Amino acid sequence: MAQAAQQETTFTYEGTDAKGKKVKGEMPGKSAALVRTELRRQGVKVSKIRKKSQINIGGKGKVQPSDIAIFTRQLATMMKAGVPLVQGFEIVADGLDNPAMREVVINIKNDIEGGSSFGGALRKHPEHFDDLFCSLIESGEESGALETMLDRVALYKEKSEALKQKIKKALKYPITVIVVAVIVTVILLVKVVPTFQELFQGFGAELPAFTQFVIGISEWVQDRWFVGLFVIAGAIVGFQQAHKRSQAVANAVDRLLLKLPIIGDLTYKATVARFARTLSTTFAAGVPLIDALEACAGATGNVVYRNAVMQVKDDVATGQQLQFAMRNTGVFPNMALQMTAIGEESGALDSMLAKVAQYYEDEVDNAVDGLTSMMEPLIMGVLGVLVGGLIIAMYLPIFQLGSVV
Repeated sequence: MAQAAQQETTFTYEGTDAKGKKVKGEMPGKSAALVRTELRRQGVKVSKIRKKSQINIGGKGKVQPSDIAIFTRQLATMMKAGVPLVQGFEIVADGLDNPAMREVVINIKNDIEGGSSFGGALRKHPEHFDDLFCSLIESGEESGALETMLDRVALYKEKSEALKQKIKKALKYPITVIVVAVIVTVILLVKVVPTFQELFQGFGAELPAFTQFVIGISEWVQDRWFVGLFVIAGAIVGFQQAHKRSQAVANAVDRLLLKLPIIGDLTYKATVARFARTLSTTFAAGVPLIDALEACAGATGNVVYRNAVMQVKDDVATGQQLQFAMRNTGVFPNMALQMTAIGEESGALDSMLAKVAQYYEDEVDNAVDGLTSMMEPLIMGVLGVLVGGLIIAMYLPIFQLGSVV
């Protein structure tokens, strides 16, 4: 109960400064009275103070991976500037827009003030800080190089998030256009086709097979649209749950992604980039190679490479060189193998792996741009076939009637 009482809350205030000018803002504190006292010390005469509302509109308030990356970079910058760790938390918390992330930062600060180590405080939030993140921070604390380690972790998180955003960018455009195409098609089937159907009933002649087919689809959509919606929603939810709960399904999807014509190459390059970036960061942090490889296995994000990295770890544990162990798996590109060999021979493995990561991150960026350019005409063609096909089906009987007359 005593620890809960020490939790800080954000208060909003209004008042006037020493010159009589109206001011307002926010300040974290353990009570309204303490915040009022601090403001008075700063020369602010408070007229109104209250707890900031914790109601979040529009789904805000969830801690995102990007919030963790920003927090890490800001804290690393504070420590580089010579700001003490606890004070750095206070400054970072004041500048955060996400109230949920602000609460996490304040909780970590309170734990550290209560005697916990930085790494120990982070481990109390496993949903936001994974084992790799916590291990790197603990390594920095133990070696007395927390400032340097925070900078490396910040760079790692920023690169990881940038890579994710590039992949999302590649998928967002085609998915959006496909959804719009489906909506437009459904509107045409429900609103436009029935109008033509009423017109065709007065023709007294048999309609073309293509027109009859489209009318049949329109009638089905009008009568059983809820069935189609239920099937689509059920398929999406079922796949998500199966992917989440069944390791076999998740593994099958990972393997399929690597074999797809265009997405496979993008997934391959992104996975190699994640592996190289993670291994470079952990090895540079002084983590033993065996432990670093184990951390990399989970960070690859693909079962094929996760199994390959675990095989590499076992081979390295028996005394084999990293480059040969990686070559034996048959899944790493020749460029990564050569750079790893140079790094091992020169004693600069971390910097060589960082170059590999940068190269494949740039490759992913180029692949995303190329994919977007290639998808545009393909998507326009699909839209043309869908919408154009419906229009042709509706006007085909009119064209035939005109030829008969």
